[in-house]
Amino acid sequence: MTIPNNWQKSSFSGSGDGNNCVELATTPTAFHLRESDTPTTALTTTPTALAALLHGIRSGTLTADRRDRHR
Repeated sequence: MTIPNNWQKSSFSGSGDGNNCVELATTPTAFHLRESDTPTTALTTTPTALAALLHGIRSGTLTADRRDRHR
């Protein structure tokens, strides 16, 4: 899998060369996330899976029990 090199960082991270942020790159079928201080390691996921994760976090329904069932 080829990971794009057009990484974006949150405007909440500030400007400059600080390495204190999560960066995001997208392709038509995937999201790629990485820590700016470890740019060679990236997490790749589908839009559907990321949306489910964010929904679980926002709604407070993501618990240890639910994570164990999805392994």
